[in-house]
Amino acid sequence: MDIDPRRLRVLHEVARRGGVMRAAEALHLTPSAVSQQLAQLEREVGLALIDRSQRSVSLTPAGRVLAGYAERVEEELLEARRELTRFTERLAGPVRIAAFPTFIKHILVPALRALAERHPKIVPTIHEIYGRPALQELRLGAVDLLITEQDMGLPALTQPSLSTRLLYVDEYRIVLPPGLPDPPRTVADLARLPWVAGEPNQACGQALERLAGLHGFEPRKVHVITEFGPTLALVAAGHGVAIVPALALLDVPEGEVRVSELRDVGARRLDAVTRVSRTRSGEPDPVQAVVIAAIEEATAALQAPLSGRLRPQPDPA
Repeated sequence: MDIDPRRLRVLHEVARRGGVMRAAEALHLTPSAVSQQLAQLEREVGLALIDRSQRSVSLTPAGRVLAGYAERVEEELLEARRELTRFTERLAGPVRIAAFPTFIKHILVPALRALAERHPKIVPTIHEIYGRPALQELRLGAVDLLITEQDMGLPALTQPSLSTRLLYVDEYRIVLPPGLPDPPRTVADLARLPWVAGEPNQACGQALERLAGLHGFEPRKVHVITEFGPTLALVAAGHGVAIVPALALLDVPEGEVRVSELRDVGARRLDAVTRVSRTRSGEPDPVQAVVIAAIEEATAALQAPLSGRLRPQPDPA
């Protein structure tokens, strides 16, 4: 019998929440996706796990038994892994990390280099996935460590089943075309300019909406772009202004765009998110702990180059 642990997690949430709709909300999945996962799990075990004869969804006796084991399986595996690390000086095992491009390039790559030197038996795997899909994968157990970004003006992610650790506060800057004849000197001046905006569910998109709301203007979004590379290319070509974080500026050749002198634009928070440990000891997974420590060291090493990129360029003579 080959059972996918992600589907066990879905079954456990249905039992815990008392139905498909609430489980779907907790897992950030659609009810249809939850139903499909349950149907596949029934095929895997060869038994009916859901009683569909009544209006409300309930578990069959077999479903209740399997749901009871689902959480205990994860707890015991984590506890066993933690106990086994006491018998060796070296940590080992896989760790699956979900992150977005700028974090992967500037922080994860150097962090993994240091991790390989200290803990060569740890095997990291990076998935370029973020936002709601990444959170779904974390909840379902498909990834172990999720790197998130969010505008500091919004409350931090707090959910009972997740642990959130602040890694870095990444300051925003407004970037301008290098030849803009009359650069903005106040936030109010931004109202007259076209914007290369981020998606509304991304930190920079959230920052623009916050800034516009605070200063009473409606941003004229001529382009809406997901990645910072195309955003900065459009700004450099004179197609608008943009809000970008300092990490994105590390990729830009000197003079390609201008960094505005405007301050108080805000920042995005970068967090490491993991599932809360439910083991007997309550301690975090040791492999995840050393990976997060390596990421924190790589983040701290970026302070000097980031500070240099945040210096505004003077107005052209």
